Amino acid sequence: MTTHTTRMLIIGSGPAGLTAAIYGARAGMQPIVVQGLQPGGQLTITTDVENYPGFRDVIQGPWLVEEMQAQAEHVGTRILWDTITSVDLSRAKERGGTFRAIGDSGDIYEGETLVIATGAQAKWLGIPGELEFSGKGVSACATCDGFFYRGKKVVVIGGGNTAVEEALYLTNYSPDVTLIHRRDSLRAEKILQDRLFLHPGISVVWNKAVDSFEGDASGLTGVALTDTVTGAKSVLPTQGAFVAIGHAPATELFRDSLTLDTNGYIQVEPGTTQTGVPGVFACGDVMDHIYRQAVTAAGTGCMAALDAERFVAAQDFARNSALKVTV
Repeated sequence: MTTHTTRMLIIGSGPAGLTAAIYGARAGMQPIVVQGLQPGGQLTITTDVENYPGFRDVIQGPWLVEEMQAQAEHVGTRILWDTITSVDLSRAKERGGTFRAIGDSGDIYEGETLVIATGAQAKWLGIPGELEFSGKGVSACATCDGFFYRGKKVVVIGGGNTAVEEALYLTNYSPDVTLIHRRDSLRAEKILQDRLFLHPGISVVWNKAVDSFEGDASGLTGVALTDTVTGAKSVLPTQGAFVAIGHAPATELFRDSLTLDTNGYIQVEPGTTQTGVPGVFACGDVMDHIYRQAVTAAGTGCMAALDAERFVAAQDFARNSALKVTV
């Protein structure tokens, strides 16, 4: 068992966590990044990336996150392979006023500041073909992948705000968008439903559950459906399917110590990454349920590092002032 100490402890190694590490390292914070169960976050399962600024040609998600990690290490970040299993957000005097996290390895991580960048995962259906055709017709992000389906027939699966927003967004690329919902009414806000029903490029298939994704070597060719009322089976041809049944933020570790919103995302002070605990900051998809893009995650990672740096500077100033008064 080893104890690792740092001025900035970062949990999570996606674009948010690695950007925080880059900025923190350049500020002399000697950050430690604990990678977690999915090093690199959702970028590692994203094939073609065409919307990250700075790259004229299409790049690969895993390559992009590898470059971010190499940059973070180059400027002085320590990146450790471990998964945090518990956290203590009290700043105990006996450990020098640091936050503590314990890894699955048994190692202890202590930081004067804590940056939470544990991300969120798209909820999947868990049906046959979903993994096989992921990136080959099946996606969970219209904003990320919609461009690749220009002029093609696509379907969106779900009935909430996310599904309706995805369907509306996809009409920028596809002339034929079908929303598939297992019930006979949507859960989305009325204003979104009104926009959906009025759009000439969107049709809705009611009372249908998706059983599997069908395809061949070229990719997705259709979705197999079951009528939830009659039990009848059918196959709806499509070249793209977007699973839009929500996201699950990785906030279980912080459920009892930080304020979460109704969907489980960490709440921060508007315009900052500061959580309800001074010195603890949240960035990326763990606190953003609206945009969920690599570039916005990186932006909030930068914010978290700057917020943490200012927090430490204020703490140092207070300690130094107290010492001068004592002397």
